Amino acid sequence: MASPPMRSTQTVAVLAITQLTGWGTSFEVLGVMGRVIAPELGLANEIIFAGLTIMMIVSALAGPLTGRLLERHGAARVLAAGALAFALGLAMLAAANGLMIYILAWIVIGIGGAFGLSAPAYTAVVEREGPNAKRTIAILMLFTGLSVTIFWPLLSLLNGLIGWRSTFAACAAIQLFVCLPLYLFALPKPIARQEQGSSADLAPVELSAAERRKAFLLVAATTTIASFVTFGLAPSLLELLRQSGATPEFALQLAAARGVIGISARGVDMLLGRRGNPLLTSIAGTGMILLSFACLMGLPSSTASLCAFILLYGFGSGVLAVARALLPLALFSSREYGLQAARLSLPQNLANAAAPVVFTALLDRAGYQTAIVFAMALALAVLAAVLMLIALVRRARAKAS
Repeated sequence: MASPPMRSTQTVAVLAITQLTGWGTSFEVLGVMGRVIAPELGLANEIIFAGLTIMMIVSALAGPLTGRLLERHGAARVLAAGALAFALGLAMLAAANGLMIYILAWIVIGIGGAFGLSAPAYTAVVEREGPNAKRTIAILMLFTGLSVTIFWPLLSLLNGLIGWRSTFAACAAIQLFVCLPLYLFALPKPIARQEQGSSADLAPVELSAAERRKAFLLVAATTTIASFVTFGLAPSLLELLRQSGATPEFALQLAAARGVIGISARGVDMLLGRRGNPLLTSIAGTGMILLSFACLMGLPSSTASLCAFILLYGFGSGVLAVARALLPLALFSSREYGLQAARLSLPQNLANAAAPVVFTALLDRAGYQTAIVFAMALALAVLAAVLMLIALVRRARAKAS
C-alpha cells in the first residue's frame, strides 16, 4: 500500500486532472464556444447560454440521488458515471442540429455535473484522506481554478483548427479515454473513516435558535448572491472585456489570466490556514470585486484599466470561492458542515442556473455598463449581509462572555 504522502499526491493528481477537465468541458465551455455555435444552430445567444442554466438545475435536482449513490457505491464509481454522462452529453453537442438535441445534451451534462464535479470529488478525498481531507481539498481547489486558464485557450485553438463539432467530440473523447480510466484504476483505494472527536460538535459561536436561523439566512444570502455574480460573469467575461474595449486576442489573454490570479488568491487563503477568517475573507473578496467594477466604469478604456480590472476581479472572485466553501464553518460545528452546505446548495445552484442567462441578456441587450451596475448592486448586498453576520457574531460572543 502506498505511503500517506504518496496516497495524497496520487489522489490530488487524479482529481486535479479530472476536475480541471470536468469544469473545462462543461460549465466553462460556452465561454469560448457559445457565440460560435449560436449562429450555426440558428439560436439566440440567450438560448445557447441557457444550456448552463439547464446544467445547474439538473445538477441541483440530482443532488439527493448523488448523495445516496456516494454512500452506497463510493465516490470512484459515481465519478466514473459522471465521466460517462459528460462524454455522452458532449457527443450530443457535437451532433446537435437544433434546439431539441441541444437541450437534451445539457440535461445529460447536468447529470454529469452532479456525479462528476465538486461534491463527489471532495467525497473521494475524504474517503482516502480521513483527517487530512481538509488540507487536500484546499490543495485541489488550487488546481481546479485553472480550468479557464487551460481550457479557454485550448478550446479556442481546437475550434480554429478542427471546427466546433470536432472540438466537442474531442472533449467527449477526453472524458471517455482519460477521466474514466483515471477514476476506475488510478484513484487510491479508500481508507476506513475515523470517528471525529467530541470537538466536532462544538460550534465556533454559541448561538440561540433564533440567531442560528438568522445566521443561516445571512450565510445563504451571502453565498447565493456571490455565486450569482461570479457564475453569471464567468461565461460572458470575454464579451464583457470586448465591449469594454479589449481586442478579441487581448480579451482571451485577460480571461485566461483571471484563472491564474484566482488560484493565487486561493493559495494565499490556504497559507493563512487557521489564522484565516471566512467572514473577513468575504469582505476582502467582495471589496476587491467592487473595486474592479469601479475601474471598468470609472477609468477610460486602456490596457492599464483592463489589467487592473482583471487583477482585482480575479483575486476577489478567487477569495470568494474559498470563503463560500468555508463560511458555514465560521458559524456551525464541523459535524454540521455537510448538512448546512447541502441546505445552502439549493439556492446557490438556482442562482448559478439563472445567472448566465441574466448576464448574457444584459450584455447583449443593454451593454456592459448596465451589467456592471447590476453586478455592483449585488456585490454591495453581499457586503451588507457579511457585515450583518459579523455584528451577529460579536453580539453572540459578548453575551457568552
